[in-house]
Amino acid sequence: MPKDTFSYESIGVIRTPFESPEGMPIQPIGADSVTGTVEIEESYADGLADLAEFSHCILLYHFHASGDDAPLRVEPFLDDERRGVFSTRAPQRPNSIGLSVVAIESVTEQELTVSGIDVVNGTPLLDLKPFVPEFDIPSEVQTGWLDASASTIRSEQADKRFL
Repeated sequence: MPKDTFSYESIGVIRTPFESPEGMPIQPIGADSVTGTVEIEESYADGLADLAEFSHCILLYHFHASGDDAPLRVEPFLDDERRGVFSTRAPQRPNSIGLSVVAIESVTEQELTVSGIDVVNGTPLLDLKPFVPEFDIPSEVQTGWLDASASTIRSEQADKRFL
């Protein structure tokens, strides 16, 4: 396998009510009433211009609270069968990069208030992008092995598989 190395610096930090992965919602859909803030480093604050015009954004972040072990087969939530890590949303991954789509509540000079946040407090932010349905939602999708109702997804919280 190639061993290309890439280096990223945090552009900010995500603040949430969750001090550890234990018991927190697994996906943003299960955290729709949870509010958090995204604090942007001063040197990147000008990049927030015009973001308040969007209803949602995509947060890309580093899973800083995940373990170093990144098995290629995991037992995902909503299933009891081991699956390939790339067919899951498990936080233990070869590259500890997370993604969440959150609702933008407000934007100030260096801070976003968001809802639907499902990450651990203090999570380093790598990037953020506006969510644009015309770009980000394919017209036809298949969800593979995942066959869960929205009510089940909303009720799931992290367990030992996500710690």
